[in-house]
Amino acid sequence: MALPLSILDLAHIGDGETAADSFAASVALAQRAEELGYRRVWYAEHHNMDSIASSATSVLIAHIAAHTRTIRLGAGGVMLPNHSPLTIAEQFGTLETLHPGRIDLGLGRAPGSDQNTMRALRRTPSAADTFPQDVLELQGYLTGETRIPGVHATPGKGTNVPLYILGSSLFGAQLAAALGLPYAFASHFAPAALEDAVAVYRTEFKPSAQLDRPYVIAALNVIAADTGEEAREQLLEAKRLRVSRFLGRGRTFTPEEADMILESPAGQQLLQMMKYTAVGDQAEVKDYVDRFAAHARADELIVAFSAPDRKVWLRSAELLARAYDL
Repeated sequence: MALPLSILDLAHIGDGETAADSFAASVALAQRAEELGYRRVWYAEHHNMDSIASSATSVLIAHIAAHTRTIRLGAGGVMLPNHSPLTIAEQFGTLETLHPGRIDLGLGRAPGSDQNTMRALRRTPSAADTFPQDVLELQGYLTGETRIPGVHATPGKGTNVPLYILGSSLFGAQLAAALGLPYAFASHFAPAALEDAVAVYRTEFKPSAQLDRPYVIAALNVIAADTGEEAREQLLEAKRLRVSRFLGRGRTFTPEEADMILESPAGQQLLQMMKYTAVGDQAEVKDYVDRFAAHARADELIVAFSAPDRKVWLRSAELLARAYDL
């Protein structure tokens, strides 16, 4: 398979860890990914989540960029309704100026938070309504063709940081197609519309100054280990952790309680989010990833390594790279 492989680092804070531990692990993963030949590493904006450390996304990217040399780094993504386009243009213009040719800017429409957190961010649900116009305004700041007379991003103007539209529905696919931008589908946690969204994007795509043909990045989860048994044990632990994080409402569950909840309708819905997950030894994972790439009609794959154990997490990156001889 000649498709590029990239990484979505969820910057998770494991049990007993601090945010500082998470950042150290992210640096280690990016450095290893650079050595192994991965194309890029992306970090996603989340707020008010105790288990995710990437809330200040651009700051984390700057930290990782300072500890790597060549690998592309970016947001996967910045939730644009939480910000003014000018602020994001200045942040990513600064990153591109400091690390030329290495910065990506993926953009999402979802707030990435609940209503109370949105209020704390001084945002409202209606902020998402202007997402298409905000993308164009942001693009204008980065190309130097501002849409707001007399307002320019410094740094930012003329940096041409490449934009990517992130989505899990037909809306993002249609917008990416209309604007002639690459499209990244969040199939690692929202798999339902993958086929339809990719079909719409490819059918409706209009070439742009940034991109002359459709470009699809599809996301999936990977847990790879030296033995299939070890990988499947890590998958079970990952499922149990999701029960506590998504359904626990502040409490944790014993393994037995978590397994019972996984059998419930709510648990089954949680498992459906992980529909596209490659699990096993190197050969098993390669077989699954090959089939997923064809199914998604992808030009690039971006992988979230879901193993809770840090050693297996890093080993997953190594085994997947070895499987494709990156």
